Amino acid sequence: MDKNDGRAVVNFINQAIKGEPITIYGDGSQTRSFCYVDDTVKGLILAMFSPKTKGNVINVGNPEEHTILDFAKIIIDLVESESKLVFQPLWEDDPSNRCPDITKAKELLGWQPTVPLKEGLLRTIFYFFKLSLK
Repeated sequence: MDKNDGRAVVNFINQAIKGEPITIYGDGSQTRSFCYVDDTVKGLILAMFSPKTKGNVINVGNPEEHTILDFAKIIIDLVESESKLVFQPLWEDDPSNRCPDITKAKELLGWQPTVPLKEGLLRTIFYFFKLSLK
């Protein structure tokens, strides 16, 4: 991930590491699902090379939803940051929920994510912490 990616994971982690306020758009009640990159890559590779996927659309992701507010609080806790939450107006076209249906991935590929949210976040935090030292 690029440290200037601009998405929630990158922004929240970088802001928490620096002790900066964490920006939440809207009230934070919108939900997202986050899938660790190792799980995503494994699912994509399985989908690319399985004859069972021909002609099928398969979602690879994590069906476990978290509110943006809870997600920010988890990151603050894991980083042991003193960052405060700052709320900005919600973007006009921001969906209230994003969560993949991975039924086909389970049925056709025997795939589902295995890296728990906090473990994936700790790995990602460590990565961005190392980048911040450079």
